[in-house]
Amino acid sequence: MPDTNELLQLVPKAEAKQSMKDFKSDQEVRWCPGCGDYAVLAAVQGFMPELGLAKENITFVSGIGCSSRFPYYMNTYGMHSIHGRAPSIATGLATSRRDLSVWVVTGDGDALSIGGNHLIHALRRNVNLKILLFNNRIYGLTKGQYSPTSEVGKITKSTPMGSLDAPFNPVSLAIGAEATFVARTVDSDRKHLTSVLRAAADHPGTALVEIYQNCNIFNDGAFEVLKDKDQAQEAVIRLEHGEPIRFGADGSKGVVRNTVTGDLEVVAVTEENQSRVLVHDAHAASPATAFALSRLADPDTLHHTPIGVLRSVVRPVYDTLMSEQLDTAVERDGKGDLSALLAGKDTWTVIG
Repeated sequence: MPDTNELLQLVPKAEAKQSMKDFKSDQEVRWCPGCGDYAVLAAVQGFMPELGLAKENITFVSGIGCSSRFPYYMNTYGMHSIHGRAPSIATGLATSRRDLSVWVVTGDGDALSIGGNHLIHALRRNVNLKILLFNNRIYGLTKGQYSPTSEVGKITKSTPMGSLDAPFNPVSLAIGAEATFVARTVDSDRKHLTSVLRAAADHPGTALVEIYQNCNIFNDGAFEVLKDKDQAQEAVIRLEHGEPIRFGADGSKGVVRNTVTGDLEVVAVTEENQSRVLVHDAHAASPATAFALSRLADPDTLHHTPIGVLRSVVRPVYDTLMSEQLDTAVERDGKGDLSALLAGKDTWTVIG
């Protein structure tokens, strides 16, 4: 299969150097003042010139939700599609037009509720597209109902006595679907967000990036523990491939494997146990440790939340495999006849 550079070479390069301004559309950005989507939009617009690709060959596909207004604000081609179906539409686009860089922008409701089935199949197929999943743990566009990522007991307009549903962990879901690239970042951390976007863009195949995004109207402060300078030091686990998984003041805490159960757990690092601290391997063939890392975060308090690239492995890309099959079929049988196929021997004539 082609490596990263070969896949990117299929997309035409920009004729001139581009800037953030080149990727800003003339449309008025219409999100609520203070919405975390603004920060993500600015990060994406600022990052796009790094790709060096012709903007006419970059496409953003969205579903329904606040985040799904994204294509209007990017000066690229785009499609505001239907609820939950963005991964399917993007799959058709990516497999039929390999000269395009295809991005999906979706939310926790759009992707994980009505779109859940479409999302997991895009991930398992490993189509060459990038999925940005904005997670604010609430339905924002429809005014504050609980979403598939809302915590148990969440009081909303649709759950006045508290949500009874166990929430999805999008990163766990993606790893369970055998996604080849899975990462998590935070809307307000521009540097980290950009680094994760860069890694996703370089990845051959499907890359899913969960972005914790604040909805200051209906779920304000949902991720404050990860953003507050004092609290974040003890709550956020920053993953770096090849580095020991340590965090807290002066790396005072670490992640080790329990010798009895095999589960991962957080411990205070001492001279006696520091050799047991896990070294992060994002490229491990088995998804088991990446999945275990994704389960460290407490869904209620968000303490011990890993951010960064949890998994990045190479597997044959669906688009490439399909293209090879089509080339083989043409060499063997010649070009097909669509009319003959539609009017073949299995056709029925219905007489009224």
